[in-house]
Amino acid sequence: MSPSVSNEFPSRADLPVGFDRLRAALTQGVAVVGLEARKLAHDPSELLLRAVQPALWLVIFGGVFSTIHAIPTGSYTYLQFLTPGILAQSVLFIAIFYGIASIRERELGIITKFLVSPAPRTVLVGARALSASIRGLSQALIVVLLALALGVALNFSPLALAGLVVTIILGSALFSTLSMIIASLVRTQERFLGIGQLLTMPLFFASNAIYPLAIMPAWLRPFALANPLTYLVDALRNLMLPVPGGLFPLWVDLSVLLGVTIVLILVEARLYPRMAQ
Repeated sequence: MSPSVSNEFPSRADLPVGFDRLRAALTQGVAVVGLEARKLAHDPSELLLRAVQPALWLVIFGGVFSTIHAIPTGSYTYLQFLTPGILAQSVLFIAIFYGIASIRERELGIITKFLVSPAPRTVLVGARALSASIRGLSQALIVVLLALALGVALNFSPLALAGLVVTIILGSALFSTLSMIIASLVRTQERFLGIGQLLTMPLFFASNAIYPLAIMPAWLRPFALANPLTYLVDALRNLMLPVPGGLFPLWVDLSVLLGVTIVLILVEARLYPRMAQ
């Protein structure tokens, strides 16, 4: 543990009271987010590597299905329909493996330092979840630039852009918290990777990311409606397309994402001490 990190997390013996306690907790939450930002700044090549997969989906998969017109997308081109889905996929794939960092930090003793800090467990977990959004927002920029290069018409109004940022933060927080729950329950990176890989493809294909719910088999639709990725994709379509193209109003999508995120944070706050064991 470096001195700079240690100084950001005082022990519980120095715990202040009242408003100072809240301020100290929030300060340490910001410090957790700052640690993630510094990690990304030290290794920005990771973002370029993660741009390969959305590029393949948009250029090859999107290009092929745009040509054959096999998937009905109403008044939108297939690339317009696909772009929010691939952005949601990118957020999912980055966030769902975020728990690996928790396993590594447990091995380095960083989790123990977090746990003796004054910050409540919910603040620590919430800050870790928010820190995942840094990568999610970086990935969003890459996907949007790819879509523009392919000639996809998107909505760039200030309100839509602000909503896009909020939605990506919520989606990143939701799936990164789910990832941390898994990391709290398993002991090795290998087992975590196996579970993460097992979850990502069902979540992706049992959603409306690459095809509308209307053409799904009847047995699959209930799973899609229970899948939080569906609401992330739907919110992005409401925000990114020139005319909102979601199944549900934006407030419904955001309410579902926020509600599931809060529940997962509360669950992980109970499990978080296991990360230090």
